Amino acid sequence: MKEKKQLTKAETQVMNILWSLPESKGYSSEIMEKFPEPKPALTTLLTFLKILKEKGFVSSEKIGKAQLFSTTISKEDYTRAYMKEVKNTFFGGSFASLVSFFAKDEHLSDEEVSEIMEIIKNRK
Repeated sequence: MKEKKQLTKAETQVMNILWSLPESKGYSSEIMEKFPEPKPALTTLLTFLKILKEKGFVSSEKIGKAQLFSTTISKEDYTRAYMKEVKNTFFGGSFASLVSFFAKDEHLSDEEVSEIMEIIKNRK
């Protein structure tokens, strides 16, 4: 995650909402609308958006009196970088160790194992 810090649980929730919006952009009212109950206070949401801007995950553009918030990283790119960090931190950089951990812990069905094997077989 080039110079970007990791997201907290609450920040991830805000980012997931932003990523779900068209073009990963939205006004605070649109973001708030997507929050499940109990919704945070608007000031809390704005604080999270400010922190996300400071961390470099979000940018904003003033349009009239409102701010349009946009993600600066795709969900796929963040997930890739996050999982690489997990692999390096907890599994000594070994992808095989990471996969075997989840394979043992998740009690995969035969169908899921076949699907994973097919993905590995057809990788490019």
